[in-house]
Amino acid sequence: MRKLCPNIDKEDGLETVLEVPIPEEMYTSMGSNAELRWQNMLTWMRAQTSDKWSQPVVAARINELRFLLYMVGSPLIPLQVQVGHSVHKPVKDCSIQASTAKYIVQQYIAATGGQAALNAVHSMCVIGEVKIRASEFHEGDQTINVKGSEETGGFVLWQKDPDLWMLELLVSGCKVICGSNGQISWRHSSSQRTPISKGPPRPLRRFLQGLDPRSTANLFIDATCIGEKLIKDEDCFILKLETSPAIREAQSGPNYEIIHHTIWGYFSQRSGLLIQFEDSRLLGLRTKDGEDIFWETSTESIMDDYKYVDGVNIAHSGQTRVTVFRYGEQSANHKREMEEHWKIDEVDFNIWGLTTEHFMPPSDLKL
Repeated sequence: MRKLCPNIDKEDGLETVLEVPIPEEMYTSMGSNAELRWQNMLTWMRAQTSDKWSQPVVAARINELRFLLYMVGSPLIPLQVQVGHSVHKPVKDCSIQASTAKYIVQQYIAATGGQAALNAVHSMCVIGEVKIRASEFHEGDQTINVKGSEETGGFVLWQKDPDLWMLELLVSGCKVICGSNGQISWRHSSSQRTPISKGPPRPLRRFLQGLDPRSTANLFIDATCIGEKLIKDEDCFILKLETSPAIREAQSGPNYEIIHHTIWGYFSQRSGLLIQFEDSRLLGLRTKDGEDIFWETSTESIMDDYKYVDGVNIAHSGQTRVTVFRYGEQSANHKREMEEHWKIDEVDFNIWGLTTEHFMPPSDLKL
């Protein structure tokens, strides 16, 4: 990952620290030498300014990128995870399925470093890179091959125990910033100043992709074990969690309703680690013309390359696949699929000087 921008005007001038590091591959594709690459990047970024967004070609490009970054790069999970507390739930008076799930979660805690190591983490900073591609919308439910052009970018993710986090994600010139300040969660892009989602503190889905074991354990401590499945040649237990009607209602709006949101975790019987994480959501929208449109989103993430960082076992790479169904418009069904390959380059725990002020939403957002 490239973190510094050289001073093109002064050979002996100080380099500039990039807000979001970019992959080396993205940098080298912009020219044959360093000066040309940074000049091309500067020209490219200036082309994304607000006075250009009204141009049809630029607007379509930005809208497409924003859609990909919202759907694949920065989705939220509807449940409020109590990451500030140790995972301890009694199994007394639980069903066999629920008590089995609690045992599996305890095995997962042991596999990721143990309760003491997880509780010692109070903040974190993660730097990573992503590659995203998507298909076009197709009618019907036939299988779609994701063959679109690949978009490359990087991200910086900050978290402070318990509900404070911030993500900056930059892909092909489009930047998405989202976060939670402990009271609300919010999200907006560089080309749209209005927050897209706003509500009670909710975890970023990326945390649950093998990056934050304590949040993952807290999420699944109330799940039930529904069976077993073979994932990547690993025998896995399946834990299932349904979002309650009260939570769905609280996160619905005047023109949309979350009809259901279900979460599954696939934990290896051999290692105890989370191998696959899935969730499925059905959202109902009411248009200005009174039509009902439904969006069904299914997301599946597979985690790889677990490595220990300061005693905590973290997944350092993986793949996420998102399938979107849209139906209800004159009975036409549309399907689209997206893929993200991600890689973690740096993980640091217990960041000194990281305060609540670092997680405040931009002042010009009307929250």
